[in-house]
Amino acid sequence: MTEREKMLAGQLYDCGDEELLTQWHKAKDLIRDYNLTDSADSERKERILEELLGGKGKNLWITAPFFADYGNNIYFGNNCEVNMNCTFLDDNTIRIGDNALIAPNVQIYTAFHPTSARDRFGDPKEDGSFVFCKTRTAPVVIGNNVWIGGGAIIMPGVTIGDNVVIGAGSVVTKDIPDNVIAYGTPCRVIRENQ
Repeated sequence: MTEREKMLAGQLYDCGDEELLTQWHKAKDLIRDYNLTDSADSERKERILEELLGGKGKNLWITAPFFADYGNNIYFGNNCEVNMNCTFLDDNTIRIGDNALIAPNVQIYTAFHPTSARDRFGDPKEDGSFVFCKTRTAPVVIGNNVWIGGGAIIMPGVTIGDNVVIGAGSVVTKDIPDNVIAYGTPCRVIRENQ
């Protein structure tokens, strides 16, 4: 099993793997180019997103700056908007449905590390240095017609249902069902969303 296969399966994997680092660097270069593209140059931004993302529907708008790890594990539906300064750590898949509105400074994480430093890094090398830390992942799924408020953090393994509003500043640590408004730290359902 390759390190990429381990990564997508949620197993401990080596972030320093050559295949993964190659894709990581490619994504960082594409993201740099996207973030430096003139705001009105929609054709160039579209070409970059086609190369960067795993998949996307029609009418995707991402306001720069935007940040991701690999890019190719991110999938958007139709009519989605991502506002400025969002960070998607797509070490596993991030699937976002149709008509998503993602406010500024939203962070979506699929990666996490063992809590034990020994499990994260293993034994030090003879020179005292460590290898890349070991990581695990869990996918994030965001349904259709979801609005995620500014500064929200979506943790690994979370599924957010359809027709959901996540309040600004929330930390979403567990699944959120369809048709609700939820907020807080940790995020919890407050009421139904009609």
